[in-house]
Parts: sequence; C-alpha cells; structure tokens
Amino acid sequence: MSQSVAGQRRRRGAALEEAILRAAADELTESGYAGLTMDKVAARAGTNKNTLYRRWPHRLALGIAAYRQLAKTVLPPDTGTLRGDALELLRRANRHWSSPLGAILRELLSAAGGASEFLTQLPEQSNDAAAALWLTLLGRAVKRGEASPEALHPRVSTVAIVLLRNEFVMRGVPTIPDDVLVEIIDEVYLPLVRKRGPPPR
Repeated sequence: MSQSVAGQRRRRGAALEEAILRAAADELTESGYAGLTMDKVAARAGTNKNTLYRRWPHRLALGIAAYRQLAKTVLPPDTGTLRGDALELLRRANRHWSSPLGAILRELLSAAGGASEFLTQLPEQSNDAAAALWLTLLGRAVKRGEASPEALHPRVSTVAIVLLRNEFVMRGVPTIPDDVLVEIIDEVYLPLVRKRGPPPR
C-alpha cells in the first residue's frame, strides 16, 4: 500500500471534511453544479461515497457547502452617500452573479427551488446576512442625516437586492443592464427609504 493511500485513509474529522470540500469546490469550478457528482468528488478527495453521504445527505447539500468555500466575504462600500453606496453594492452583486462563480450560484438556486433550508445556507441568499450588509449602509446614512432612523428596517434595507435577484430569476439573463440597477435604486429603494419618516434635523 502506498504512503499516499494510507495517509488518505487515516484522515479523520476536520481534515477529511476539508479535503472533501476542497475537492467539491474544484469540481464546481471546473464543471459547474450540473457536473458535480458524489462519485467524482469522492475520487478526487481519495475517499468513498459513503463518507460523503454521512456528512451531506445529497448532492445539493454538498454543492452548497462547497460553494460556501468559494464565496468571499463582501464588505460594504463607503462612497460618502447612500445612493453611491447602494448603487455600488448592487453593481458588485450584479458582477458576482454574472461571473462564473455567480453561474454556479444560479445553478444552486435553481436546484434548491424555494426550499428555505437550503437558500439560507448560501451567503448571498441569507436574509440575515443580506440585511446586515444593507443595514450598515442605512446606518451610515442615518448618521449623515440622509435618512431617518425609521428607515432601519430589514425589509426596507433589502428591497434593492431582492429586486435584483428577481431580475436574474425571472428573466434568466446572464447579467442585468446598469440602467436597471440605477432604476432600482432611484425609483424604488431611495424613495422607500425617504418615506420612512423625515430625515433628522
């Protein structure tokens, strides 16, 4: 028995899980979710399918876990204005969803359907994560006097990103034109924020 095979078999716990997720992330990057199989991941990780199934009951669960390895933490922009921040954050989301990694995300969203137990595991789809990012923008706007504290509501804060997500889901296009992003911010998001009470004096 070769030392490499023996080493693979001795892996346990976190080390084995890391190897599997790395293999799954590589498969996602190369073949997308459509090409992701438990057989390929097991072979690439040097383990067997039963090991995968004990941790992830099906391909979608493994795909989501692997995507989380690839997704990067998004920091809120700070342009000095609420409009500038909101538009930049929406443009970043559009660029991400239009990228090869975004294509994987769209595949996972399609496979998950409306199952919230899966959607909330995706960084970009978690309501709490999205709300926290957009609430940061609104919090800065309140401090600058651009918005009232009443605007600090999770549903208000995430309106723009939800509308962008709907554009991708409903239209099935690879990217959203910039004029649509501007329209979402200028015609929906900012008017809604401003209606949540008068700006502080």
